Amino acid sequence: MNTAHQWRTREGLALLTDFYELTMMAGYLKEHRAESRVCFEYFFRYLPPHAGFGVAAGLGPFLDYLENLKFHDDDLEYLRSLRIFDAAFLDHLRAFKSACTVRAVPEGTLVFPNEPVVQIEGPIFEAQLLETALLNMLNFQTLIATKAARVCLAADGDPVMEFGLRRAHGPDGGLSGSRAAYIGGCSSTSNVLAGKIYGIPVAGTHAHSWVMSFANELDAFRAFARNYPERCVLLVDTYDTVESGIPNAIKVFEEMRANGSNARPAIRLDSGDLARLSKIAHRMMREAGFEDPLIVGSNDLDEDLIADLKRQGAKINSWGVGTHLITASDSPSLSGVYKLVALEDEQVWQPRIKISSNLSKGTNPGRKQLVRYYDPNDTPLGDVLYDMDETVAQSGDIQGRNAAQPHRAERLRNTNRAELLLETVFASGARTEPQLPIRDIRARYLAQRAMLPDEYKRLRNPEIYRVMLSKKIGDLKDELLKNPDSQ
Repeated sequence: MNTAHQWRTREGLALLTDFYELTMMAGYLKEHRAESRVCFEYFFRYLPPHAGFGVAAGLGPFLDYLENLKFHDDDLEYLRSLRIFDAAFLDHLRAFKSACTVRAVPEGTLVFPNEPVVQIEGPIFEAQLLETALLNMLNFQTLIATKAARVCLAADGDPVMEFGLRRAHGPDGGLSGSRAAYIGGCSSTSNVLAGKIYGIPVAGTHAHSWVMSFANELDAFRAFARNYPERCVLLVDTYDTVESGIPNAIKVFEEMRANGSNARPAIRLDSGDLARLSKIAHRMMREAGFEDPLIVGSNDLDEDLIADLKRQGAKINSWGVGTHLITASDSPSLSGVYKLVALEDEQVWQPRIKISSNLSKGTNPGRKQLVRYYDPNDTPLGDVLYDMDETVAQSGDIQGRNAAQPHRAERLRNTNRAELLLETVFASGARTEPQLPIRDIRARYLAQRAMLPDEYKRLRNPEIYRVMLSKKIGDLKDELLKNPDSQ
């Protein structure tokens, strides 16, 4: 099978699950509860440190997985070899067909802690199976998209190229990370397979080995310019950036100009004091008559270092970011969880709540709708979690409850419109709509970022976005916290 096709469709991943999901599924079957209808929700408890918002990503690959979810003969043979599952359970897996409904926030949407990003509704046998794969795909991609968003905010409009493949956590981390980084605002990737599979623009220059393989640096630059005259970005720090790299690059650009080329002169700095070297390079290139040179900066960059370089007046106007982006090195996991929030009993949905001695691990009960409110200038004011069957207020002053302390009243004032964020994206074994091109997902994020007030975009100590419970959900949560046996 074509590798790219298999990756895109997520075929053959039925066993991408934690073992206890299977033991619970077998138990549900033996207890005659496999068809009990439930509602699970995926949400995350905390944003990464200093992040003011998250960027939803990973839903597309999860829906690919769900559409192609099937237990093959070799999967069943492996499970049989474990000598823990009986024939009835394995036969049930062999006949498995998806029957769940998925509601989700569209990819590229701004998301915040403790609000449902994905809901899975259907037989508990299937809903339990989906937990691990959903968490695996959405936690990582949402994390990387959020990290990319911060890096791109620091770059302040300059293009950011994602260069992380060689430091990514395996092929999956590289491909999924490239996809998520593009959704989070990066302009391109060095990952060619990600370009093929997802349609992300690819970019790159050359390595130091290119320069070192020639008799001298000037010959190397001339050869690269000869082969790639329209995409000639020269890496100038192999030997001595100021004494040889920049002067040799300028000489090549002058030769190209003399031969009629209109290509923009471009260099990459990959070591040393990037602020100082970029200023020197910019001055030398301007003195040579190149008014608008492209100066690419790379070398273990992250959002904080980019912001510092900007404050120092660095003349870098394009950024290559690898390790710290593709690994989200300052916070390498997202606190995403998948919790049961409701169970259907005789066609009536009964809310469920998790109560823990650690208050932060508590959940919000019931099947919910997520609503975002905007002011008259179309600026987001806050989100409210409503019961699925509750009438949603459309504007005005919105009454609600504090999510952590549901007895406390809160209010969003002067709202102008409401947007329901959860959409049905999968039902009856198939997507409800075709997968959007990744450029459209990225455009959704960029449009939402533009609407968000600056105080949520700070790299340090951003304002906390308000997420409230409706009065009905708040009263329900307060009651269940006081009387957990009433569930």
